[in-house]
This record gives sequence, C-alpha cells and structure tokens, in this order.
Amino acid sequence: MAEVKLLGLWYSPFSHRVEWALKIKGVEYEFIEEDLQNKSPLLLRSNPVHKKIPVLFHNGKPISESMLILEYIDETFEGPSILPNDPYDRAIARFWAKFFEEKGTSVGRSFFLKGEEQEKAKEQVCEMLKVLDNELKNKKFFVGDKFGFADIAANAAALWLGVLEEASGVVLVTSEKFPNFCAWRDEYIYCSQNKEYLPPRDELLAHFRARFQAAAAASAPK
Repeated sequence: MAEVKLLGLWYSPFSHRVEWALKIKGVEYEFIEEDLQNKSPLLLRSNPVHKKIPVLFHNGKPISESMLILEYIDETFEGPSILPNDPYDRAIARFWAKFFEEKGTSVGRSFFLKGEEQEKAKEQVCEMLKVLDNELKNKKFFVGDKFGFADIAANAAALWLGVLEEASGVVLVTSEKFPNFCAWRDEYIYCSQNKEYLPPRDELLAHFRARFQAAAAASAPK
C-alpha cells in the first residue's frame, strides 16, 4: 500500500484541488493541517523554495505546487482520468489551468487589499471574468462536456469567489454582466458529481467572515 499524506489547509482552494484528485482516484490519504502563521518544520523542509501548501507526500517523497501534484496523481494512480485522453484536449486543459494560475491571484487581492491596490485587482478580476464568460459561451465545462483538469484548477473562481463576495460585501460577479460564467458556476457547484468534493460553503463563509471582521477591527481607529 502506498503511503499518501497531504499537508494543507482545510479552507484553501489549492489544497482542495489535490484532495479532489485523490478522491477521484480513490486514493486513501492522511490530511495534515498546516499553520501558516507558524510554519512547521515539515513544510519548510519539504518545500524550501516557496514554503507554501499544498505538499503531497507519496511514500515519503514530497511534491509541491497544486497543479503539478494533480498531474502527478493522474499519472501515478489508477482510476478515472483527470486530464483528457486526447492530446489536443489535454493542451487546452493545461492552457486554462495555467490561465487560472496566472490570473487567479487577483481574486484574493480584490478582497483583502485596500485603496488603489484593491481597485486595480478588481479591474483585473473583471478582465479575467470577461475572458472566461466568452470562453464558456455554449459550453458546459472548459473542455467539452466533461468535468476535468481545467475545472478543478478553477475551483477558486467557482466556489471561493462567491464566498468571499458574501463575506466581504464586495460584489464582482452578476448574471447580467457574466451570464455564461454564472451558468458554469451553478453547474459546477450544484452538479451532483461535484458536491462530494467541495468543502461545506457555510463553513467557508464563517471562516472568511471572521477574517474580514478581525481585519476591520484591527484597522479601526483606537
């Protein structure tokens, strides 16, 4: 039996990408919760370059970066394929996964930053959403009608974005502005095949509400 452990955070979309892939493959694993305010020696030792989660341990060997871990899981373990079998479809899936890696960081900045930096991040998110809305026109998922690699990469846009909007009061997405994106998001969240892989929305919402409230209290005039 292979020993599989995942070092991550329960509320992290990056950790959940990896958990999703492991569950699709039917791989049993141990989840180890990390504390980013007091990073463990295990994290610092296993990912000395970036010092970030998630880190997957397979028989003691660490692999870092969520999308690289997804490809490793797909190639290593038996079970349903995560990347498409067709070479062209695989290339398209990797393209959109890379798009989310490059553009997705602006999502967090649009909620957690203030002033000019926040406004710039919000503009970047809106530009990203325009691209996605156009791409998803007449499409159920990013590569045809099958949920897969690119959609898992987009989990922050599908679930976390809406949670952050509700927790912060900052609204970036409306069905009037981005109808195709919203249709994809609804299919993503409410599709029966995905529900078991997504974290509880109410727990995510409570977590991020507490974070925004703490930040507001810390910045309030004394």
